[in-house]
Amino acid sequence: MMDRKKTLAAIARHVTDADIVLPVYSSAFDWLDIRPNPLNYLSHGAMGLASSHALGLALGRPDRRVIVLDGDGSLLMNLGTLVSTAEAAPKNLFHFVCENGTYEANGGHPIPGRGSVSFAGMARSAGYKSVHEFSDLKNFEQQVGAILAEQGPVFTCLKIVSSGAQERDYSRLHGPHVRKTFRDALAAS
Repeated sequence: MMDRKKTLAAIARHVTDADIVLPVYSSAFDWLDIRPNPLNYLSHGAMGLASSHALGLALGRPDRRVIVLDGDGSLLMNLGTLVSTAEAAPKNLFHFVCENGTYEANGGHPIPGRGSVSFAGMARSAGYKSVHEFSDLKNFEQQVGAILAEQGPVFTCLKIVSSGAQERDYSRLHGPHVRKTFRDALAAS
């Protein structure tokens, strides 16, 4: 099992200023500390929709790589996005799921199917072009650059340890200023 911050830091080393990144909930807080950027798209309050937002952005901006940093609990809320993404087949979409078996942002409660659900298996069955799964950080660090160079859609399940229940200041992720910053950065390029 991997540490989320170290796993996200490995991804960050391969992200450019032109990439659109959609981090959700616990991953968003870590990502903003690791790699603040005006093209970080923060969509909170609608658990499960980041992957759908990423699909829309990937289709609308095929000139940019779109990376969604999802959670297992979030993905469970919107499994249909796997089939929709595979059907649309955007070459620029990279879907990373941090699997820790909990709804970490909502008190650390266990997700349904914890320990038996295969998110990689679901993505493969849905028709994703490329599917990966990692539980060893060194192995992931060696391969993440190649994964982000693949033609999408690409799905990668990251087996991470839970950080447990957390007290977070969600004002960092919400508000009109956050949306405006993203909108302005996207329009400028």
